[in-house]
Amino acid sequence: MSFVRKIHPFLLPFSVLSWLALLTGTLLYVHPALTEGRFMPSGWMVLALLALFTVALFLRERYRPERLRGIDFNRLMGRLVRGPGLLAAAGVGLHLVLYYVQPPPATGSLLLTGIYLSNVGLFMVLLARTTYAWRSLVLFHNTDRLRQHWTWFEVLLGATLLLHLLPWTPPLGLATALFGALGAFGAYLSGRQKWVAYLSRRQKLEVLLLQLAIIAVMALFVFYFQRTQNTLRLLVPPTQSAFLLLCAFFAGFYALVGLLVTLLHLPTAGVFEQKREEILSMQRLTQLIQRGQTAAEVYRMFFESAIQTVGADAAWLLVEEQEKNYLEHHHHLTPEQGNAIRLLLADYNLSNIEYLNNDLAGSSFRQLNLPYGSLMVMPLQSSKQQYGNIYVLKQYAQAFDRENLSILQTFASQTVLSIENLQLIQASLNTQRVQDELKIASAVQESLIPKNLPIDNWFEISSHAVSATEVGGDFYDFLHLPGRRLAVLIGDVSGKGVTAAFHVAQMKGIFHALMQENPLARNEREKFPVPSKFMAQANDALARCLEKSAFITASLYIIDYEHGGFVFARAGHCHTLYYHSIKEEVSYFRTTGLGLGIIRNDGYEKHIKNQFYDYNPGDVMVIYTDGIVEARDAAQDEYGEDRLLRMLEQSFYLDADQIKEYMLADLNEFSKGQPMHDDQTLLVIKFKAAQPEAGL
Repeated sequence: MSFVRKIHPFLLPFSVLSWLALLTGTLLYVHPALTEGRFMPSGWMVLALLALFTVALFLRERYRPERLRGIDFNRLMGRLVRGPGLLAAAGVGLHLVLYYVQPPPATGSLLLTGIYLSNVGLFMVLLARTTYAWRSLVLFHNTDRLRQHWTWFEVLLGATLLLHLLPWTPPLGLATALFGALGAFGAYLSGRQKWVAYLSRRQKLEVLLLQLAIIAVMALFVFYFQRTQNTLRLLVPPTQSAFLLLCAFFAGFYALVGLLVTLLHLPTAGVFEQKREEILSMQRLTQLIQRGQTAAEVYRMFFESAIQTVGADAAWLLVEEQEKNYLEHHHHLTPEQGNAIRLLLADYNLSNIEYLNNDLAGSSFRQLNLPYGSLMVMPLQSSKQQYGNIYVLKQYAQAFDRENLSILQTFASQTVLSIENLQLIQASLNTQRVQDELKIASAVQESLIPKNLPIDNWFEISSHAVSATEVGGDFYDFLHLPGRRLAVLIGDVSGKGVTAAFHVAQMKGIFHALMQENPLARNEREKFPVPSKFMAQANDALARCLEKSAFITASLYIIDYEHGGFVFARAGHCHTLYYHSIKEEVSYFRTTGLGLGIIRNDGYEKHIKNQFYDYNPGDVMVIYTDGIVEARDAAQDEYGEDRLLRMLEQSFYLDADQIKEYMLADLNEFSKGQPMHDDQTLLVIKFKAAQPEAGL
């Protein structure tokens, strides 16, 4: 193989020279009068020149750099159609026109013989390029075993076709069995193609059109070689026409098989299985931090997941720990080879950035004499620290694409996040002061949760609140207002711990301060702020004390049960779930609203709106935090809004406490055995079926 690679630059001129020799030999064979009978090549010499031209052309195409760039399949196939395909079709068309226009004696003219040999040359170029374009598609993201199968198929098919240049004709049964076996083998290889699953709907349509164009060109050549085979005056050796006809038939057959694969989308199962493995690897990686693993175990899991997901043949992970200690993981790559790659990248200032090279043999890496064709480097770094790099390699060129780079980037980001979380957790556990603060914050937060729920003849309220950690960020509160009105506030502070508990206390203080009666109000409507006004005032107050990265989601409801209605505003919080007793339907109030602290200027107020609603006896309102709908099961699927809605559809006729317990029982069954990832708060408000008289 190395010998062929060395002579590869000479194969193009050799192919041209062999075609010129074939042209000269055929002209002398067909028109011996050109030399007045002094020299007339034999048929076997013409066939030998054709075989020589074919082998040189196919060797050149086989050892050319990989044409497929990433996942640009359409460009690869489009170049076949618009390049040699178009020229070959034009040449065939010209010959057929002249063949039908000129009388039979002209069919053996020098002009038509030259056009015929030009078409043979263009056909072989098209055949060689089509073969190795198909090879690129078959082997895209496939296994070494399939590559070995392709090599056997390539050798067997080439030998079978070249044997048909010999005057010996195999028995019909043997030929039929041999061609049937080759056809089945090629169909098997075509059915293993994975590239089709990466096509969008528009790209798939374009690929189908390009494949139809290739099939049409091959069908044209089958017709063409059949016609020229029967041309009496074009006296090429009979086996040459049979050889060319057989080549055109096989090329058309496999183009048709490729069309069926694209149309039926056969290889998607393998691709989806690969995607599933990527997701599972990500889940395993993200769950390590929750199980309290060490940094070394996180790095090991990242290394193994990266190798498995991108199918690397070799890999090296180098992590610089504290005090210049190094942690290394190797997979089929020696430390010396890894260091050689690292030093070469450093020479070109590429050591700490994402790097993808799909042609190591054609770049400066060839000096390292590595048995690999593709390299991908991904740094492990945050905005503050560089942890190290992972180097992954594959044996063949053009083996990685941008999707592989994106997957590895996601893995690296999650690993860095896990490492930094471990560092933070370890620092917190080692600091007794932080532990004391957490206990104090937890006690403060506990004192802020209402112990007694509002009791009234107009409605029922039931509540549930539990923190995922020692100190959570969920909160809710109630406040009676004059005129038989009740203000209900629910919210969620971003983050956890002492800071979150502090902001919960701030928010509840703001709630009680802003919902007091304004003695300077000009009318009854202005004595208490409507929910949207409250949110704007709360946002203004929080803008001075919230960290830049922090925000609060909240919803405020003011229930006027004397008039049978309520008004509410949503500041980026979860949507309200509601059962309408008259319509007998359950739905969500899909209202807009921006979280508090995201915009910290006067323009915030235009991002928050009031919504008014008249309730009916028997209506049920469910308000909650995202820890409810984002709870996960063993498969890491979320509980979701749809399931919560179904629970209310099944329990709306119960009282508030029973509805709450029904929902929580289903939630606990769903997430059984899984850790709680976020705080969970749930409030159920049911307007009693028998409302008191308004005047009472």
